[in-house]
Amino acid sequence: MRWAADAVATMREGARVRLDYSATSLWRVDRMIEEIRREGTPVEAVDGVLRGFGAYTGEVIVRRTGAEWWTTGGEHWVRTPDGRLWDPIEEARRSFMGHGSLRLLCRDATAAT
Repeated sequence: MRWAADAVATMREGARVRLDYSATSLWRVDRMIEEIRREGTPVEAVDGVLRGFGAYTGEVIVRRTGAEWWTTGGEHWVRTPDGRLWDPIEEARRSFMGHGSLRLLCRDATAAT
């Protein structure tokens, strides 16, 4: 997904953080979201960044499980081979609000397959 590739490039060039589509890299993403939240940035100002982090997480799940992206009505989910739907983009927003974790979403999605 293009949003994921954009997030990887932005993090590499802007923040000097290397994302390699591994489950371990999601620790770094969760920390980056926490840092942005602590700065008091309004969610509207970082929605594109959160979408990119969510898409990146979705791509990690897709690559680890053979899942596929599902899109309908402007919403994007990942469907794992067991038929479950996961919403990593919304989870990125939840994480920014202090109620989610992309690392834990990936753990749950990859354990389900």
